[in-house]
Amino acid sequence: MDSSKISEYQERIDSKFRSIGKGKYGRIMKMARTPTSDEYRKILMITGLGIIVIGAAGFAIMWLMTYLPGYF
Repeated sequence: MDSSKISEYQERIDSKFRSIGKGKYGRIMKMARTPTSDEYRKILMITGLGIIVIGAAGFAIMWLMTYLPGYF
């Protein structure tokens, strides 16, 4: 690659990064904040509970599909 193509490519990348806070998501990014430790703990517990429930449902379906067809 010659230097003009490289500089054009670099300019395109720089312009995309410069416009991050100015687009349609810029307002949301400006309003975003770091969660407090209590909020983080609640989110962690709810997410963990969801993972356990989905895993248990998948295990139950696998178990039913493995052992239940033998009874028919």
